[in-house]
Amino acid sequence: MGRKCCKLFERVIIPPTGELLYICAMSWLRNIFYALPPRWRFVARRLYYFPLDFVEGISGKRDALTPPRGLIYTGSGDFRAQGNKLLQYFISDAGLQPQHDVLDIGSGIGRIAVPLTTYLNESGSYEGFDVVETGVDWCKQHISSRFSNFNFEYISLENDLYRSQGTSAAVFTFPYTDASFDFVVLSSVFTHMLPEEVANYLKEIGRVLRPGGCCFATFFIWNEQSAQVDQLNPAFAFPYDHKHYRLMDERVTSANVAYAEDYLHSLIADANLQLHQTFYGYWSGREKAQCKDFQDILLLKK
Repeated sequence: MGRKCCKLFERVIIPPTGELLYICAMSWLRNIFYALPPRWRFVARRLYYFPLDFVEGISGKRDALTPPRGLIYTGSGDFRAQGNKLLQYFISDAGLQPQHDVLDIGSGIGRIAVPLTTYLNESGSYEGFDVVETGVDWCKQHISSRFSNFNFEYISLENDLYRSQGTSAAVFTFPYTDASFDFVVLSSVFTHMLPEEVANYLKEIGRVLRPGGCCFATFFIWNEQSAQVDQLNPAFAFPYDHKHYRLMDERVTSANVAYAEDYLHSLIADANLQLHQTFYGYWSGREKAQCKDFQDILLLKK
């Protein structure tokens, strides 16, 4: 056991020079990014990716359902590959079917909607809402214009990562009737929300889900293993302890939020939802090959 701990310590605390430089650079860039006002974070991304977006635009390498990199404000990696991977999880693990009615909370700029356009049939439907108007506008122009059963809505909600004004998510009522959806997805949404907001959204999900419906949601789950790794990983740590949750950065409280596992389970039960399955992610130091994704995934059933 002692040797294993020493090896882990050496691997994380004293990484190869190139890896150490990368960790320092990422932490430095993240601090600069969070120091900017929400509006300027979008401008910074557009400027950073402008040369590549310009080249891809004039060369025709980017298809109509792939947004410019500078407009993609959520997620990482290959836009289309990440979306397709999530769709396979929806089908194999969450039981999504072509005729289902889907609600995408935090629809972003269409990462999940795009692959669903090739999977949902005419009997199925898609509704998505997001707090960033730019993403909603892009999705309406490029997706809804081609697929009439795909609808996107902009909701003005306050979130200090993306917006400085708007209604509190802690009191927001989803604009849908009870039992409207077979499947609800939140990818990298709860990781940017505080406890009162998470509690309200879970209750709203329970309201709009049909009996037997499923919710696919990602989190940063704080438990014994993640607590151990957090102390050894300066590149992705949650140092600010608020009892039931932890923050990565107190200047931008919604930047990244980790939840104590027991507390999260209590919120799920209070929303009259059942925890069906947990897939832990590799953000907390687990072997990447044994995890489905970077973030932890919970499947909730109505």
